[in-house]
Amino acid sequence: MHNEHIELWQHHHVFNVDKKAIEKRTLIVVIITFVTMIAEILFGWISNSMALLADGWHMGTHAFALGISLMAYMAARKYRKDETFTFGTWKIEILGAYTSAVVLGIVGVMMIYSSVERMMNPLNIYYNQALFVAIFGLSVNLVCAIILNRDGHDHEHDHHEEHEHSYSRHDHEDLNLKSASMHVVADVLTSVLAIGALLGAKYFNFKMLDPLMGVVGALLIIRWSFSLLKDTGGILLEREKNHSIVNEIKSEIESDGDSKISDLHIWKVAQNKYACIVSLVTARDYSAAEYKARLAKLHVLAHVTIEIYNCKKISTAS
Repeated sequence: MHNEHIELWQHHHVFNVDKKAIEKRTLIVVIITFVTMIAEILFGWISNSMALLADGWHMGTHAFALGISLMAYMAARKYRKDETFTFGTWKIEILGAYTSAVVLGIVGVMMIYSSVERMMNPLNIYYNQALFVAIFGLSVNLVCAIILNRDGHDHEHDHHEEHEHSYSRHDHEDLNLKSASMHVVADVLTSVLAIGALLGAKYFNFKMLDPLMGVVGALLIIRWSFSLLKDTGGILLEREKNHSIVNEIKSEIESDGDSKISDLHIWKVAQNKYACIVSLVTARDYSAAEYKARLAKLHVLAHVTIEIYNCKKISTAS
């Protein structure tokens, strides 16, 4: 009988939704990026085109980062029911996004280095060939961006989204997908800036425009990298605290006018799900189940632990 009661109160720790559709789209983008990388390096080597070779290796860094995002989705799905992951596998995705953001930052720094070196040691530019590479790269990355962000605004929202509108936009944001998208958008940006700079240099003789646009693009990429590192790092270090949810928890728990929260811990366990531990003091004989019932309307709370200190019982014991 005791074992039956334990099974009755047990629950799973799979908080995140199935992301096979996103995983499949990411795989398609990885394949496209990898094939493009191989083609550019191969034809660059055959034709002795430094522009093609450089863009090919640049695509290689993004193929690597996109591969990290893909592996994060696959690992999170594979181990989602592994009990050694105490609160699920969602943070594998966050770790993937964090690593991808580091790679994005490295790409930005490399772009600045290459651009400054080009300013100091200008080379003759084969404009027609370089424009072909830039336009080809732009086309590929626009296709990848469309694939990655298809249905991006409505996936994974649950049936209680209307109640959660007051929460942070990060609650519904897939940071692993965002990191993958940032790499593709970074390539789109560099291609657009390169095309503009090459046209300016070819037709208006603005020779310094090409490396200058490289620096501008790199600074934007580094800024995106820093923003993503801040978002993912805060989650990995359990630093994030959603004040809207904290206020709602406090309001519901203390709604009887007697109960007071003495300690509250809240942390993210999925893209739009939280776990919390509530320690409270009360003079009334409310049970933990009654307090959990008060929090039932907060659908973002996937795992709740209640710890009760009864004032009367403590006073009697002392």
